[in-house]
Amino acid sequence: MTKAKNGNVQVKPNFSIASVGEDLADKGFEQMGAKDLALPFLKVLGQLSPQVTQGDPAFIPEARPGMIFNSVTQDLFDGQKGIEVVPCYYKLEYLEWPDRQEGANAPAATHSADSNILAQTTRDDQNLDRLPNGNYVQETASHFVIRVSEGIPQESALMSMKATQRKKSKMWNSMMRSVKEKRSDGKGFYTPAMFTQRYLLTTVLEKNAKGTWYGWKISHIGAVQNQLTLDAAMGFYDSCLKGNVNVKYEQESANANPGANPVQQEGKPAGRPF
Repeated sequence: MTKAKNGNVQVKPNFSIASVGEDLADKGFEQMGAKDLALPFLKVLGQLSPQVTQGDPAFIPEARPGMIFNSVTQDLFDGQKGIEVVPCYYKLEYLEWPDRQEGANAPAATHSADSNILAQTTRDDQNLDRLPNGNYVQETASHFVIRVSEGIPQESALMSMKATQRKKSKMWNSMMRSVKEKRSDGKGFYTPAMFTQRYLLTTVLEKNAKGTWYGWKISHIGAVQNQLTLDAAMGFYDSCLKGNVNVKYEQESANANPGANPVQQEGKPAGRPF
């Protein structure tokens, strides 16, 4: 790149950033760590999701109920074809929420899985577990995954399951624990690491007496097929285990109950560790 006599910048003809890109890899990101990135949520879009509601600032013309949505990249995936993921880490928490109309858009508190917080609640007429302070508590299962496309790891993301989808989370956990490999010495079997297995996530229409909504359907594909994916999954697992993954839950609807309000799922918040 040179300057002309008039001071204007001239670009060399045939210049390509690819010719110098590798030499400049990661420059400018020296002070940026995992905690400075927002983790995308993989969500199932429902009939009332902002992305499918014309007039909403978050509206996406191509979005349809039943699609899978990445909350950071804004990518949409066909729910019937689904996406492939490698689960890397699991955590159960109890999120304490104020009612949405009170202006808060983040949990008032996060309680650990061994907390007795539910013992302090009473079930109200909206089927929510209310604390004496008026906030409600939701049991929330977090599945930290890496999306894989054509055998190549893409972005790391979070699937947050609560309400009716909590049952799907338990089924997935049982499915993962049921995978067995024969020991090298031939003496019995062992459960392989969570991040060595691949799963297909699709969406299905569900219903109960309160209405219909879209939810997850999870199927086991098989073992991870290449070192690149395994390395990415192990790296994400390690970051989750050390608490270096930044999760920002957001409340999407007041008193959300996917059984009554079609697919009111999860939060917002893009880490790409590879």
